[in-house]
Amino acid sequence: MGAVSEISALHEKGLLRSGADVALSREAARRRRVRVLVGALVPLSALAWALVEYGLPNVPRGLSGYVPGVVMIALLAVVIVVPMFAATRSPHVLYRPGEVGVGLDDVKGAGVVIEEVVKTLNLFLAHKTFREQMGGTPRRAILFEGPPGTGKTYVAKAMAAEAGVPFLFVSSTAFQSHFYGATARKLRSYFKVLRKAARAEGGAIGFIEEIDAIGAARSGMGGTGEGISGVVNELLIQMQSFDTPTASARLRGRVIDAVNYVLPTRRRVRKRENKPANILVIGATNRASDLDPALLRPGRFDRSITFDLPSRAGRREIIDFYLDRKAHEPTLDLDERRSALAAMTHEYSPVMLEHLLDEALVWALRRGADRLDWVDIQRAKMTEEIGLAQPVEYTEAERRTIATHEAGHATVAWLVGTGRRLEVLSIVKRRDALGLLAHSDDEERFTKTQSELTALVQIAFGGMVAEELFFGEAGTGPAGDLEAATRTAAMMVGAFGMTGSLVSFAAAGGPPGANMVAKVLSDDTARAALEGILRDAKAFVRGLLEEHRSTVEALRDALLERNELVADEIEEVIVAAGQGAPISSYLPKP
Repeated sequence: MGAVSEISALHEKGLLRSGADVALSREAARRRRVRVLVGALVPLSALAWALVEYGLPNVPRGLSGYVPGVVMIALLAVVIVVPMFAATRSPHVLYRPGEVGVGLDDVKGAGVVIEEVVKTLNLFLAHKTFREQMGGTPRRAILFEGPPGTGKTYVAKAMAAEAGVPFLFVSSTAFQSHFYGATARKLRSYFKVLRKAARAEGGAIGFIEEIDAIGAARSGMGGTGEGISGVVNELLIQMQSFDTPTASARLRGRVIDAVNYVLPTRRRVRKRENKPANILVIGATNRASDLDPALLRPGRFDRSITFDLPSRAGRREIIDFYLDRKAHEPTLDLDERRSALAAMTHEYSPVMLEHLLDEALVWALRRGADRLDWVDIQRAKMTEEIGLAQPVEYTEAERRTIATHEAGHATVAWLVGTGRRLEVLSIVKRRDALGLLAHSDDEERFTKTQSELTALVQIAFGGMVAEELFFGEAGTGPAGDLEAATRTAAMMVGAFGMTGSLVSFAAAGGPPGANMVAKVLSDDTARAALEGILRDAKAFVRGLLEEHRSTVEALRDALLERNELVADEIEEVIVAAGQGAPISSYLPKP
């Protein structure tokens, strides 16, 4: 009971990461290697002494003519046999603890994940205590699932560095081979190397990237051959192979069996128990639903850890970590600047955040600077999300129309978009957009109210209404805006119950939001409700822009002069036009 309470206390304090069991196993393995080395050197030394003392035996002259043929046969055997062995060897890459270069302290923005990882690591390091004193079965494998770039491989490497054990990285595609049966043999070879490394070093961590490539569900795939079903079967078997005895243990067992064959039952020699190798297999995937259910049962992948996109607080932590390692202007050390960057990078993964700052450094180099600033980050963000600016020459009339269109969007977003931040206003062509307004929520939200959705529909109509007010008609520019407004309104009608009817068209089946527009348009009552939302939004925006025509003109003229306005520049133009804080009273009552 004392051992249990002691381990519980260590778990709470996070001190089991010292890894006493792993260190003891590693030292015992080292001593065994020394004994084997000494045992091999003694007879070799004796043989060398005998050869020196008594001389080399003479080779008969008649055999010398066979030497060229023997050499050719040996070379031919090497050419044929070596590729066969190479085709079935383990395709892993081995990293020693000192070669990884990252630790759990370098993992930012994933607090809950790190807590679970530390608990798993504690069990791995104290495997002997957990098994022998507490009677538990150490965790064999864990699954890292989540979108790409969320840090699955990074955390696995950090775990190996913290544990001080070998890290065997392998991609699932490296197991695949066009030779029949080679994939299964590569799998067996990989787990054999894992067991050998674990017994030599006290433990080993194996990481299989994109494990769904070799662990996909076997539904409807009969047979046990080399196909998907056969590969999954082999993987399932190898996940249970951690207690496979070594070659020396098998040889010792055969000798004991031979001796016991002639001994009476009461005199028979007892075999030594095979202790399982201390292995932790980590599988990573962004399609966990595709995995075979047998892989996810206890005893194989015992725990699934989800790596989600970081929250705003997590993104701020990641930004602080990377910015401190990159040359930047002192203004980026201001708390409000870093908080704003965390807010405007919603749905960015850790890898995307690092790449964004790297792209900002590229922009800084292009302007001849040796450090990045806020403008570089804004340009990098636009490039990443929208694309590079394209040198398109508009006609003067077209340029004025586009500027008016985008100014209309920005004006409506400022007036009705309570709780929204205007980030970029541009008339520079990028990809398929002739101009754009980028805006986001001030606060990170997971739900929206009816008023907020209505405001998004109204913002979408800002460009069309501005064109009609200033030119008498709208062109083809609002096509994308109408598409976005229709999708939002269709969700309000068919999924959110915001127009009187409580019938959900999503209940008809399919993924969330799939074909919602088509489902709503196919129902006469729902179509009428959708059209009502769109007509009301356009009428409201017309009255709004007629009253604040001067704000549209001010933004239009600023765009014609500068092509792009970023964040504070948009607000400065609006305030200078006589429009102060956003007017939430303009929102229609739900």
